[in-house]
Amino acid sequence: MKKLFIIRHAKSSWKDYTLDDFDRPLNKRGLSNAPLMGSYLKGRDIVPDIILSSPALRAKTTAKIIANTVKYDKKIIYRDNIYEADSTTLHSILNSLDNKYTIVFLVGHNPGLNLLVDSYVGFNENIPTCGVVELEIKCDKWKNISAKNIKLLSFKYPKGL
Repeated sequence: MKKLFIIRHAKSSWKDYTLDDFDRPLNKRGLSNAPLMGSYLKGRDIVPDIILSSPALRAKTTAKIIANTVKYDKKIIYRDNIYEADSTTLHSILNSLDNKYTIVFLVGHNPGLNLLVDSYVGFNENIPTCGVVELEIKCDKWKNISAKNIKLLSFKYPKGL
């Protein structure tokens, strides 16, 4: 049995229009929502075995804040191919994970995250910034993930807490 937490980056700032999309930081709301969602996960005693994140600044910052809040003490893995990834790419990333990982946090961006969750469980809702989708996967190997063995356990986001 595996658990996958799909986490959309927290709210980013559009204050400086000269910044490249990749380099946009979190705004004030994002900086308060990321620890809120981290506290939600910590309150459920959820600590991942690995955190995979887009290297874009807003995703990186979200991943770091949540990692610190849940007391994750390993290295966060930043994968270039998570940034602007479609659902097929995200699925391939998950398929390539080492089977020793049971609980995985994937921090990234829409629309890819939404499309991935929809392909797994027919999820028609938008994952808002800093939203967390919890999926249970009934398999022992990440390469065996499919819509047939995934179940939606929870969907939480800052305004819903």
